[in-house]
Amino acid sequence: MPHPLKIAAIGIDHRHIFGQAQNMIDAGASFVGWWTEGTPQTLDGFSSRFPDVPQVEDRRRLLEDPDIDLIMIAAIPAQRADLAIEAMEHGKDVMVDKPGCTTLEQLQRIRQTVAQTGRIWSIDFSERFEVPAVTKAAELVAQGAIGKVVQTIGLGPHRLNKATRPEWFFQRSQYGGILCDIASHQIDQFLYFTGSDQAEVAMARVENFANSASPELQDFGEISLRSQNASGYIRVDWYTPDALPTWGDGRLVLLGTEGTIELRKYCELGQSDQTDNLYLVNGSRCEHIDARDAGMPYFERLSFDVRNRSETAMPQAHAFKVTELALQAQEMAEGKRS
Repeated sequence: MPHPLKIAAIGIDHRHIFGQAQNMIDAGASFVGWWTEGTPQTLDGFSSRFPDVPQVEDRRRLLEDPDIDLIMIAAIPAQRADLAIEAMEHGKDVMVDKPGCTTLEQLQRIRQTVAQTGRIWSIDFSERFEVPAVTKAAELVAQGAIGKVVQTIGLGPHRLNKATRPEWFFQRSQYGGILCDIASHQIDQFLYFTGSDQAEVAMARVENFANSASPELQDFGEISLRSQNASGYIRVDWYTPDALPTWGDGRLVLLGTEGTIELRKYCELGQSDQTDNLYLVNGSRCEHIDARDAGMPYFERLSFDVRNRSETAMPQAHAFKVTELALQAQEMAEGKRS
């Protein structure tokens, strides 16, 4: 048996680091240290969840440790590119929370660093990689259960929890915009399920409809995508009502030439404890599938890729293309490109 991968965290400003770390541990990795700048709101929760993992005062201790294989990053979004580049230049593979970066210039520097170092820059798209229902949907699509997927509809509502958000959350230069941030999940799923290597942004819009006191916050966004294979529609927002028992009623609809799949990922209205709901309709089946036990193979696959220099978790080109499209959509919505 190979020795466990050794992993470390640099930047814990977003709670997604909890899932990144725990899922890698569950996949057999050894979490050996972490660093963060300042005192992010996640600090107490992170320390209590991983009490035996030491904090270091200087991130160079982690970057210069030859035994550490993978660096996880969930810093403030605008800081993630520089931290990832620094880690790769120190010979580390990287798993970053989405968005992987916040500008096209940052993405270009990341591309150059990957080409120069041969390291892995992977994005944990949690709305695919941490949702067993998506794993089950992928299996069904691969089996031909709905034919060729020709359209996706991805809905990503989130609860704002405004009083508990850090200052950077409301600063456009720091979080990157709602399409760069949240909608990267749905772009990832569009490309993946339609088998599209390339796509273009046909329409993009961002608005602040309900939070005038926070003018840099974008609380609504939408995108239309098209490729040679398919089309897609994406809507994201910060409007989850208080009565919903979870942070958002995230949904994904896959239209195939021979059927449809709908995912109700995080809740089923009226059944508060039911997650990972999959609805399949085709020529011979019309059913609800409880997909909670379908697994989350991304983390084991990423471990395999780190050891074997392969791309089983996610092709590197896919991570780049998702990020590029999200940034292009953000610029289009803000009127920065024709």
